[in-house]
Amino acid sequence: MGKDLSVTAFAAGVLAAFVGFAGSFAIVVQGLYGVGANAAEAASGLMVLAVSMGLCAIFLALKTRMPISVAWSTPGAAFLATLTPVEGGFPVAVGAFIITALLIIVAGLWKSFGRVISAIPTPLASAMLAGVLLPLCLAPFEAIAEIPQVGLPIILVWLVVARFKRVLAVPAAVFVAAVLIVTVFEIDIAQIESLWSYPVFVAPSFTASGLIGIALPLFIITMAGQNITGIAVLNSFGFRPDAGVMFGWTGLFSLASAPFGAHAVNLAAITTAICAGEEAHPDPGKRYWAAVIGGITYIIFGLTAGAAIGFISISPPILIAAVAGLALFGALSASLVTAMSSETDREAALITFLVTASGISFFGIGGVFWGLLAGGAMYLWDHRKSKSDLNDPAL
Repeated sequence: MGKDLSVTAFAAGVLAAFVGFAGSFAIVVQGLYGVGANAAEAASGLMVLAVSMGLCAIFLALKTRMPISVAWSTPGAAFLATLTPVEGGFPVAVGAFIITALLIIVAGLWKSFGRVISAIPTPLASAMLAGVLLPLCLAPFEAIAEIPQVGLPIILVWLVVARFKRVLAVPAAVFVAAVLIVTVFEIDIAQIESLWSYPVFVAPSFTASGLIGIALPLFIITMAGQNITGIAVLNSFGFRPDAGVMFGWTGLFSLASAPFGAHAVNLAAITTAICAGEEAHPDPGKRYWAAVIGGITYIIFGLTAGAAIGFISISPPILIAAVAGLALFGALSASLVTAMSSETDREAALITFLVTASGISFFGIGGVFWGLLAGGAMYLWDHRKSKSDLNDPAL
């Protein structure tokens, strides 16, 4: 098995982990803070997520001999970042994370349940995701207005690097942001108390508002935005693992890490493309090593997550949000294109997008649920009218 490891697979794995971690860790931290985590709990969540997805990637890659890359739920974290702490605080969010993990396991094991989730109309699921991502994607431009001497260079670096190597654009923006934050604001990095992270157990609390307002939307977003997409990317490279089994294993790793503040572990899309491509190895049967190396690198990053949290805690929040927003531009663009691609469903998708993006909340339940509900009602009405037209004897 070790003889399958190559220099190219090693490089692809390290690159995948670097892109995956550096490109979206700020989103994860924003999300954990959004649902009430303190600095220690956010550091624990980030660390356990990175370690858990690293272990999961190593396990699945060695088990299947396929480049199964695993990630945290970036769109799920973006959703959490739009929320405010529910009554009961972070323990309620942790309870919701556990429910989300259980739902992912059920989706993997119970085929009928998985088909129900897959039956959510693609335009509505994409519109919901776009509505979640929009507020964060506005942050880079808000940063330009608020702190132009820092916000503008960050975006310019992202634009330039993206023209040559898109996967390195966000990491480059992260690096420039870090340098500018230290130099322009004269932040002393010695203020960072600890390089290492430590797990913090959070006793979960289960409430109706946590279930409806956090768990169900997080589950749908993770399945539609990550797990299903990850399977599609693997299929495009000729790898066809059992989707249900993959979902089940990621759900189990999510369940094990949830009590320590981790929101969700799932199949990756972008980093899967790095590990599964020809650049990793000419022989498809040996590309799984890229996912293994990526997993090991994630674990190393996770153990030093305390430094990332410490730096974020002493940085201007708008700049952290700006970097997070840049990482989501591609996801927002793809979601909007998919949401509006069907002329018949365009109005229902638009309603889903607008209600979700508005951030309205009723009965402690956020806009994601109401957006999907409102868009779903319009979708059913439109398709009911279409069926009536087809059955009209006058036509």
